[in-house]
Amino acid sequence: MKMLARIYPIIKNKYFVSIICFVTWMAFFDPKDWGTIIARKDKLNELQKSEQGLIKQIAETRAELRLLKLNAGTVERYSREKYMMKKDNEDLFLVKPQQNNKDTQ
Repeated sequence: MKMLARIYPIIKNKYFVSIICFVTWMAFFDPKDWGTIIARKDKLNELQKSEQGLIKQIAETRAELRLLKLNAGTVERYSREKYMMKKDNEDLFLVKPQQNNKDTQ
């Protein structure tokens, strides 16, 4: 009873009630609530990782392009590997590597 008697005036205080209402509103109902902020930070981190992957891919493509511009043999090798092109008097054989699955054994 003594504890309840000590807490009741604090709860009755208009400033305490307004602060509790403000914190509740900011935490759950505001458009910039904590859940939204955390979700946006996660999305930002995901996009930054994606950006780094794309930057690496762009660098690899630029290096490949530089090789294609400088060497005619590279153009022939690239067209054979990527587009399965061949000369008129050649035959093309595609060999797929065998995959080891635990289900098939």
